[in-house]
Amino acid sequence: MGEIDCAANVVLVHPDLASSDFHFFGPLKRHLGGMAFETEDDLISELRNWFDNLDVDFFRVGINSLLSRWQKCINLHGGYVEK
Repeated sequence: MGEIDCAANVVLVHPDLASSDFHFFGPLKRHLGGMAFETEDDLISELRNWFDNLDVDFFRVGINSLLSRWQKCINLHGGYVEK
């Protein structure tokens, strides 16, 4: 396996680099913090509202930030990557 293949495998399976963890769930957790829902439908309604009101660049910014995080992981040979 070549150096690039090995680095790609580290990046693709590295738990510190799951984009959903550091870009998606943080803001969602902050948004939902302190809220209580009477029913599952109330929660679903709030989630839909949150998604509908996201800035148009929300996912673009998260995806674009992956490159620097992947590079950090490669430079650390798969070591822990801080935000």
